[in-house]
Amino acid sequence: MQPSSRPSYAAARESAPAAGDHAGHAPALWRLLQASAAALQAVRAGQSTTRVLEHTDAPLRPGVRALLFQTLRQLGRAQALRTQLAQRAPAPAVDALLCTALALVWDAQAAPYPPHTLVSQAVEAAKRSPAMRGQSGFVNACLRRFLRDGAALVQATDADPVARWNHPAWWIERLRSDWPQQWQDILRANNAQPPMVLRVAVHRGTQQRYLQRLQDAGIAADAVGSSGVALHRPLPVTQLPGWNEGVVSVQDGAAQLAAPLLLQGLDAQRPLRLLDACAAPGGKTAHLLECAVAQGAPWHVTALEVDPQRARRIDQTLQRLGLLDPARAQVLVADAGQPRQWFPQAGNQLFDAILLDAPCTASGIVRRHPDVRWLRRESDIAQLAAQQERLLEALWPLLAPGGRLLYCTCSVFRSEGSDQVQAFVARHTDARMLPSPGHLLPRSGPADAGVPDNGAGEHDGFFYALLHKG
Repeated sequence: MQPSSRPSYAAARESAPAAGDHAGHAPALWRLLQASAAALQAVRAGQSTTRVLEHTDAPLRPGVRALLFQTLRQLGRAQALRTQLAQRAPAPAVDALLCTALALVWDAQAAPYPPHTLVSQAVEAAKRSPAMRGQSGFVNACLRRFLRDGAALVQATDADPVARWNHPAWWIERLRSDWPQQWQDILRANNAQPPMVLRVAVHRGTQQRYLQRLQDAGIAADAVGSSGVALHRPLPVTQLPGWNEGVVSVQDGAAQLAAPLLLQGLDAQRPLRLLDACAAPGGKTAHLLECAVAQGAPWHVTALEVDPQRARRIDQTLQRLGLLDPARAQVLVADAGQPRQWFPQAGNQLFDAILLDAPCTASGIVRRHPDVRWLRRESDIAQLAAQQERLLEALWPLLAPGGRLLYCTCSVFRSEGSDQVQAFVARHTDARMLPSPGHLLPRSGPADAGVPDNGAGEHDGFFYALLHKG
């Protein structure tokens, strides 16, 4: 059986919703299981967890999110167990409920509730669902058999890589090819629950000062990198000291490396022009501006986003942080790969530095977005690599001689990282690689001995390449 990288039963219970449904208490567990199964069915139909949860009733949303994420992290195992229990797939709604229950119950140490409670409440969910009318007996028989024969059933699925690693077979093979020494560490990290990591706004305070504020508020946290903070337990952002004043933002430690990498060595006395080419939701744009304000540098940042709704999120991010200043920042709704549409609005002048956080498979952030592994198709990699190449080719002419472009993706696949950049440098004689991290493989903690520590502590998977234009 795969070594568990998930929290113990006691730890899981701390973050799990209560099973009662009394006035003033959390919804009944059967309701949460019913809604979680419906959410899983929607993900299987191609919807992201973000969209699914937006359409989940607000009182149910926190509990459904917790159960759905744990289900998605264990879905490979759950599907294999369901096949053992019922070789012919039942109706989609029933199958989703069975897989939800099996994902939550198969490892009793990590189960958010006692296994018998999960089973009885799953049966109750089937009884009360119009989409599963008459199927509660079938659900009960399958899950009771698992309670009786679970050890043998789990052992029977151990030889299945999809069940063992809870990733699609093509994904596992791609990692084995790209990372023959580290692929198992990457998969283990992907199945772990990530910490909530914050970035302290460097123009408003220091990392140590904010750690003290957290300590005074009774919130345990550790330093991450030069300006990051990792909470021991996640909290609603509104409960964070200084959130409304723009003192901190939520951003993983690996993503916090982007702004310092791009800005290192830039002249703080010159009015430089910076471009964030694919900017939503605005975290890296804000970090660039925070660094500029902290240094008193007269730099201007243009942020591009092709989706109008996501572009509004950049405005909201900058407004909360007090950085929505036309003299310093400009947000444009535009496709970075079509400069003719937006370059005149951006001033018709070459940029001194460009950040290209390109669209990608998001294969480096599946611990935060566990639906990604099940939504992606292997063919997506080539399509996204072509889009990344198009963006690089479109933006390179907009970079001033002597300027720098930071290409990054939240992917661990080489075709979206090192392979992409090596091909670009081979095509452009005026492009030179500067020292940069390259591939940052996801780390779920100090136990990941096979994954190098790149100074960002526990972090997501990322790729960085800094290019100088000669």
